[in-house]
Amino acid sequence: MTAWRAAGLTYIQFSNIAARVLRQALKPNLRADALKREDSHVKFTPWKDGKPITEKA
Repeated sequence: MTAWRAAGLTYIQFSNIAARVLRQALKPNLRADALKREDSHVKFTPWKDGKPITEKA
């Protein structure tokens, strides 16, 4: 059994922790670039009957 599984972590949790530790170990100039790539943006669009539902204000 892998160590992360024995610790009760999912692979996603393990990889997030590993990525965070790696970013902290980088030199300051490289760390700033890595932190910019850390953000993610998600847009959610609800669908009904095969068409996106839009809310009109």
